[in-house]
Amino acid sequence: MKTDSMTDAAWTRRRFGVLGLATGLAALAPAHMALALNLTEARSLIDRAVAELTQIINSGQSEAAMLRDFERFFARHADVPTIARSVLGAPARSASNAQLRAFTAAFQHYMANKYGRRFREFIGGEIQVIDGRQVNRYFEIISSVRLRNQSPFEVRWMVSDRSGQNRFFDMIIEGVSLGITERAEIGGMLDRRGGDLDALIAHLQSIG
Repeated sequence: MKTDSMTDAAWTRRRFGVLGLATGLAALAPAHMALALNLTEARSLIDRAVAELTQIINSGQSEAAMLRDFERFFARHADVPTIARSVLGAPARSASNAQLRAFTAAFQHYMANKYGRRFREFIGGEIQVIDGRQVNRYFEIISSVRLRNQSPFEVRWMVSDRSGQNRFFDMIIEGVSLGITERAEIGGMLDRRGGDLDALIAHLQSIG
């Protein structure tokens, strides 16, 4: 069944050209990071995240079980509240606290289902952390993905400790920001519902 989420064609590598990495980071970068985090800790977070992601992908579980694991993966390693507020954009400023909590939970569910299904395409592949660097007030950790019969490609993870814990707040897949992509996707979904945030939340919760 076709949903409001990004189509398979939009995920393919043919559509992954560079969309302006700096723009993506400017939109999501934490505004007030204390820099207690260091490069070693940021890389350690992504090492653990990549190991867990690889384990889920190659677990041999059913799709439903894998999607539940992907939701736990995002909860453990991603700064979901920061990502959720960023992709919601201006409506986040007028939303009630209850709406923001509900949207964050629904967005986490949506992310796990959408990207979990895409990550399943990595079955049998290898993800390896290869480099990292500090960029202004966050850290960029670079990993390489090798899939069977395909050329390697990069996934870059943007890491901060803004939430009080080390978390990634964006993923850049061959130049395309998850955050920027989802801002467009979520904005379109909200527009199609006449700006009704509660209707958008209900829709995201229904995706399975």
